[in-house]
Amino acid sequence: MRFRASLALVAALVGFGVMPARAETTPDQKREIERIVRDYILTNPEVIEKALMALEEKRREEERAAQAKAVTELRDQIVNSQHQAVVGNPRGPVTVVEFFDYNCGYCKRALGDMLALADSNPDLRIVVKEFPILSEGSVEAARISVAVKDIAPERYLDFHSELLTRPGPADRAKAMQVARDLGLDVAALEKGAQERSVQENLVEVQQLARALGISGTPTYVVGGELVFGAVGFDELQQKIAAERETCKTETTC
Repeated sequence: MRFRASLALVAALVGFGVMPARAETTPDQKREIERIVRDYILTNPEVIEKALMALEEKRREEERAAQAKAVTELRDQIVNSQHQAVVGNPRGPVTVVEFFDYNCGYCKRALGDMLALADSNPDLRIVVKEFPILSEGSVEAARISVAVKDIAPERYLDFHSELLTRPGPADRAKAMQVARDLGLDVAALEKGAQERSVQENLVEVQQLARALGISGTPTYVVGGELVFGAVGFDELQQKIAAERETCKTETTC
């Protein structure tokens, strides 16, 4: 923090004309500069806060730009991976991607938003990516969920919704009980959860998350933008509408 403050302060003082931009100084000049800097800080302490705020905003802008670049470069894998589950309109021209964890309370709350978005937007394709990061139980539940997607894709949304909304922490036992209650072939799911493709699915999502700078759930990708957190129906609907307009003039949607 001290180093950051020093950098910001130097930049601010140069910008205000308090310090010369040239680095070559004599010892007497150096002492005079130090005196001026000290006096300036004592007289205007708010300059440090302003400089740090500007620096932090600059870093956030750089981070957003890097994330947007990563979304563009990895777009095909983000929206068209063979491993992912797709709900809503599978042929819809507008795609929303959600990274989620079955033990994420915010993901549970966001389920209603996603279902409402699918109902309100017949052209919406929703890609669901298993991103189990909260517990070992999350990983166990995700493995069963991926197996459901592979073995009974037509029942995936039923399973997904029930596992997210049923009370209690998600783990293998709970996921299997949900599958049993829905009349799914639990023996096939037991075997399917051990398939190599299930591990490949989870590894792929983890790699994508690292590349995109995603560390929490839910996180959405709408067009070229990352949206962090359970932002709610209205905000996602606005972003979907904006992406729909973009898709009218571009061929990458």
